[in-house]
Amino acid sequence: MSTLQQAADERPFTTVKTYLLRRPTLLAAACCLLSFAAFWAAQRAAGVSMIDLMVYRAEGEAVRDGEDLYAMRATEASLPTTYPPFAALLFLPLTLIDVPGMRTVATLTNLALLAVLVHLALRLTGRPLRAPRPAVALALAALAVWCEPVWTTLRYGQINLLLAVLVLWDLTRRPGHRWAGAGTGLAAGIKLTPALFAVFLLAYGLARGLLRLRRGGRAADLWNAQVRQAALATGTFLGTALFAAVLLPRDTRTFWTDAVFRSDRVGDAVITDNQSLRGVLARLLHTSDPGLPWLLLALAVAAFGLATAVAAALAGSRRLPYAPAWAALACAVTALLVSPVSWSHHWVWCVPLVVLLGAEALRTRRAGSWLVCGGTALVFCSYALWWVPHDPDAAVPPELGQGAGQMALSAGYPLAALGFLALAALRSARALRRPAPYEPEGAGAVLGGPYAAERATVRPRGRIGRRQAVTKE
Repeated sequence: MSTLQQAADERPFTTVKTYLLRRPTLLAAACCLLSFAAFWAAQRAAGVSMIDLMVYRAEGEAVRDGEDLYAMRATEASLPTTYPPFAALLFLPLTLIDVPGMRTVATLTNLALLAVLVHLALRLTGRPLRAPRPAVALALAALAVWCEPVWTTLRYGQINLLLAVLVLWDLTRRPGHRWAGAGTGLAAGIKLTPALFAVFLLAYGLARGLLRLRRGGRAADLWNAQVRQAALATGTFLGTALFAAVLLPRDTRTFWTDAVFRSDRVGDAVITDNQSLRGVLARLLHTSDPGLPWLLLALAVAAFGLATAVAAALAGSRRLPYAPAWAALACAVTALLVSPVSWSHHWVWCVPLVVLLGAEALRTRRAGSWLVCGGTALVFCSYALWWVPHDPDAAVPPELGQGAGQMALSAGYPLAALGFLALAALRSARALRRPAPYEPEGAGAVLGGPYAAERATVRPRGRIGRRQAVTKE
């Protein structure tokens, strides 16, 4: 074959390659679709049951038929209802389509939510890369779909990605937005754990208001954007409970007077799936009920985690790069740690966590930062918690007899979360020692708040404004 003929044959491929490289979003979308398709095929080949999705459907049927929601048992595993009754009302549409169609819709929705979650995580960190955010979000989603919490979420047909998106959608909105807080309240109405974000927002808002008072501010500063956001989250949550109480009075009474206090209904705390502090302590003490030791430990970690989140928020992006993400994720991992039961699929917050650590590594360009980021990603992608003996149907869970090495493997997520909290506390404490940036009167939460990373600095507009800014510098 002549050189001219070979060049002519290669020209179409070169043209396509050049076209894709000049359009990173299109290239990332193609890679993401390829990864999602491979993921879909792998899950189908594994014969995933989407058993939790079947429970959600059964909850919707129980509501439709007027059955006792918390006496219901669904699937061959005889699984109970664990969420507030408001969630069952949201599951009613699942009864309108057949099971294969429901599974397809749930899978496609969760894959789309994963891409949105990565997008919001990048938004929370203030766009650490110069590449277009859609391209980065799609590329990272193509990788994140293979981590254990995401895999298991889609395997069971869970709603964890939806809850994380609702909260992050709230936390990345403009401070003072009239609907900021509604997403957090709605997520807490579906599942109680996200309610800790409302507590964090209230604590941060009050701390920020008190600091302004000490600097000569007014009492009105105590009612700021974060306190309003916490109030709206609380009001939305109470609205979901009231809505459910009107439509499902019996189930509402059962949940709030009985079911909510019995975490054992959800499952055995000692099994390896439970990646909360209670699960780790149960395996460490070789008991299914760690009791008072767990309660004391959970209270201590809750106080430390909330204090860390507030400290990161108070430091702000000018003293602590990516302060919004440090604060939000400190709160998220605290909620997962102190919850009585945090199944491995609840840890989809590992996606924005790794995004933050990756952004920090790109910023510092230090080997230690890359090691922390890579190690954290490895924990959530290694599936190590499943390497230990486990049998949820056994009369005596094999986890009760774990050795030291097996305990370490089955405690990967809590250990990584505690390490992150320690790192966040250290970074926040160092940042708070630096002089506080000047906050002009009326700037409010836009300059001082933790959820305005991309708006933390007021940029001069127009050529004249930029020229004047350069002259002043």
